[in-house]
Amino acid sequence: MSVAKSPVRWTTKDIEALPENEWVRYEIIDGELFVTRSPHHKHQQLAGRIFAALDSWALSSGQGEASIMPGLIFSDADNVSPDVAWASTERIAQIQDEAGHFQGAPELVVEVLSPGKANEDRDRSAKLKLYSIQGVLEYWIVDRTAQRIEIYCREQAQLVLVATLLAQDTITSDLLPGFACEVARLFAARG
Repeated sequence: MSVAKSPVRWTTKDIEALPENEWVRYEIIDGELFVTRSPHHKHQQLAGRIFAALDSWALSSGQGEASIMPGLIFSDADNVSPDVAWASTERIAQIQDEAGHFQGAPELVVEVLSPGKANEDRDRSAKLKLYSIQGVLEYWIVDRTAQRIEIYCREQAQLVLVATLLAQDTITSDLLPGFACEVARLFAARG
């Protein structure tokens, strides 16, 4: 990942003017441009498994929708694409624009860490702060190398770490009644 350091504050309009490239993702956090290359296929596989678990639960429960890399446009200077998100049907009706982007916070956001200190710092600090400020209710940071999932929940108007789950654990959430997923299943290698 590279960070474009400049006295210029980047905006959503600036991103729209950049060339489209399927191998590059542009995000803006507090006016700072972050450019990341397409992640490792294992990153995508893990994000896909998390989406599949959330999507399966959402379809069977009828409670909202899971999305892969939804555009979250919080403001002109805050525009990100988390790996996975889930929003209730009611919330989607409030935040989705005509282009299918979210103009507000979904209830749950999931980021799978990409290797490198700058990437980890962005997800653990800048995005944690952004999601906290914007009203995300739950944030999962998934570390595929360490095979663990950190669960942050909203307490007193901010996201705080409430659990760190390992392979032997099961993910559940008060946001998702009846949802349960074995962590080991998400990280399972194919033989």
